[in-house]
Amino acid sequence: MNYLIPVTVLLCLVDTMTLLSQTKPDFVIPEVSVAGESGILKAELVYSLDNRPTPQCHASTIVETSEGLLAAWFGGTHEKNPDVGIWTSINTHGVWSAPVEVANGIQNEDLRYPCWNPVLFQPKEGPLMLFYKVGPSPSAWWGMLITSKDQGYTWSAPKQMGKSQHGDLLGPIKNQPVQLEDGTIISPTSMEYQKQDQDFWQVYFEVSGDNGQTWTATDFINDGRTFDAIQPSVLSYQDGSLQVLCRSQQGVITQSWSRDKGKTWSSMTATKLPNPNSGTDAVTLSDGRQLLVYNHTTREGNFPNGRNMLNVALSTDGENWFPVLTLEKQQGEYSYPTVIQDTKGLVHITYTYQRQSVKYVKVDPTQLIIQN
Repeated sequence: MNYLIPVTVLLCLVDTMTLLSQTKPDFVIPEVSVAGESGILKAELVYSLDNRPTPQCHASTIVETSEGLLAAWFGGTHEKNPDVGIWTSINTHGVWSAPVEVANGIQNEDLRYPCWNPVLFQPKEGPLMLFYKVGPSPSAWWGMLITSKDQGYTWSAPKQMGKSQHGDLLGPIKNQPVQLEDGTIISPTSMEYQKQDQDFWQVYFEVSGDNGQTWTATDFINDGRTFDAIQPSVLSYQDGSLQVLCRSQQGVITQSWSRDKGKTWSSMTATKLPNPNSGTDAVTLSDGRQLLVYNHTTREGNFPNGRNMLNVALSTDGENWFPVLTLEKQQGEYSYPTVIQDTKGLVHITYTYQRQSVKYVKVDPTQLIIQN
């Protein structure tokens, strides 16, 4: 049987392989660090493997509250199972509370869908927001929102987010929105769908000018052919420009830039960093540096590969990245990180730990030094 591959896809694959082969030797990957080393102040599981509330979990998110930290994730029998709901744990005085389920996909007494990809976000004004998705699959889910006025102890009734020209509003697909100085909230999102028997992954944004009461969607910023990209995270720069970093199926983290506060975006291009088709997250630090948490691997090849190594990199310009920490390097899955910087300047990271728990790491970014 003969298969015809579009020329643009072939060229993209060739460019990606060339890029990786040229840049891989330039990276110096640090050895795995533990608490007390390399700026890591604490590293622990949110709940122990012996006391799991659900058999599996994935896709955590974290936010700072007036009382400490709040983490959320989806958990159930396994991803896509109808019993998967949204779970949270509150960290006060350095201790994580017992996880509780705060949302589920029950439609009626006979129908329940799985929940997916929660995202916590505290706007400048108003209650804490918890976005999540409900539906049978990423190509058929829709966005939901609950809010809390007491730092995550209690939540409002769930509300479906509405519609856009792309279909259902989805909310931030994995990583947190950013709020501009004028109050505009830019929610980084993406779609996975099929068209004419081809899979498309495309990035766009949902924007709110009224503190999250209503949302409008932008056009896609990539064509889904040269790069199949999803799950953007948004970085900001002192000159006012914005950058997104995205997961892709092409073996690299991709990027796009905006010079007009997110109204228009450049063509998507490859960064020099590898990506094994796994989620990443990034944050702009208060000192102007950019911090990225990601798997510095590809899907194939010798160990480490896929999702069995998790790393932290720094950049000052968004173009040149330098690995500064290795959080995990062993068989198993360590993936889907989320990262924030708190009001005291400390960095907080959570990520999937073998699909069995959520791991939490606290980092002092002043101790992270670019060595190469």
